[in-house]
Amino acid sequence: MTFYEFSVITNTGFPYYNLILNTPPNGVKLNLRFFDFTQQNLEPLTKLDPVSSFELNAGLVSALFEFARNIDKKIEILEYKSSKKNPGNPDSNQYEGDVLITTQSESYLLQKSVKAKIKIIYNIVIADKIPLDSALELLQNEEDLIIEILTDKEARNRVDAQKKKINSLADDFLKEMSNYGLKGICISSFDLSPIMSFGTLYSLADIDAILRNISVFPNMSTLEWIYRQSYFSNEQLWVYIIKSGVGPTINGLFEPYFYLLFADPQSYLGEFPGKLASMFDQILG
Repeated sequence: MTFYEFSVITNTGFPYYNLILNTPPNGVKLNLRFFDFTQQNLEPLTKLDPVSSFELNAGLVSALFEFARNIDKKIEILEYKSSKKNPGNPDSNQYEGDVLITTQSESYLLQKSVKAKIKIIYNIVIADKIPLDSALELLQNEEDLIIEILTDKEARNRVDAQKKKINSLADDFLKEMSNYGLKGICISSFDLSPIMSFGTLYSLADIDAILRNISVFPNMSTLEWIYRQSYFSNEQLWVYIIKSGVGPTINGLFEPYFYLLFADPQSYLGEFPGKLASMFDQILG
């Protein structure tokens, strides 16, 4: 589970809906992500002088610090984004309501993919409820749909349907490449949520821990692969990340799988990541 909480509020603070998906793990840094679906009608405020700006920030930081302390959730990073919209950016479209959506999730998830999930939820579940302060509660089937989108139900179903073939192929690959440093294989969804692990060394919980230790995931093209350094049980590890060419399409959005390979730092996999991606794609395509 990579999403732990999902909330919908208005920009005036009306708490419309809150969903607890799972209990957050202890001692792990999580991200609270904000998604703004509010209508931008107001002109930007006049630029504040340095003293007023400092006082405003001081009040904000103090309030957030006190709030976080009371709920035992330490805040370490706040990210600010300019309110100016880029006319050439699809995200500059105006929304009709005052909806703010937040998610508490694993820090390693790809922000662009998480945002795409949230936009689907907004479009097919939330948008028709506006204005939220007078809307009926979500129906059970609507809540089920939110959970299915956040937990990649369609992607998981496709992998489960081919589980026997995928398991057999992964076992063959691990036997073939173990002498070259390969230690494990994982299939993840398009936001890097682990779906299925192969091999005996790493469980899905272990893979969460490995991915948390990778600081930056770059944008990747289809069938491109990269590798990054990570750690597990204080031992260095290479993580090969391959973007597949297959995956489910949800509400018009193509969601390609990622294939993850875990290897010794001295490993030599050559062109193997491309071979694995091609053969996995044939099964899951």
